[in-house]
Amino acid sequence: MLDFTSVHNIHERAVYDAVRQGVERYPGIGSHADLLADVACVALNRMTPRYIRHDVDLAFFLTTKEREDNERAINESVDYAFSFVQARHVLAARR
Repeated sequence: MLDFTSVHNIHERAVYDAVRQGVERYPGIGSHADLLADVACVALNRMTPRYIRHDVDLAFFLTTKEREDNERAINESVDYAFSFVQARHVLAARR
């Protein structure tokens, strides 16, 4: 039997952490777990997926510049995702 449970997208944990940190900036959706999951999905879908098996692999495969670029891209994607989900939530509430 093949076991792929160790395979994951390198951006997932960082995006989840950024969403948790962004909750304070977006109080209108910060208390809604479902909306925060939507924020994570939107942000991850904006990122180029990169898969690894072990987090230690990042130390060997990413340069300092790539790490900085990833961090910037994650922050931009999460900010966009919060704005997008918040706008959708406001529109839905008006209906």
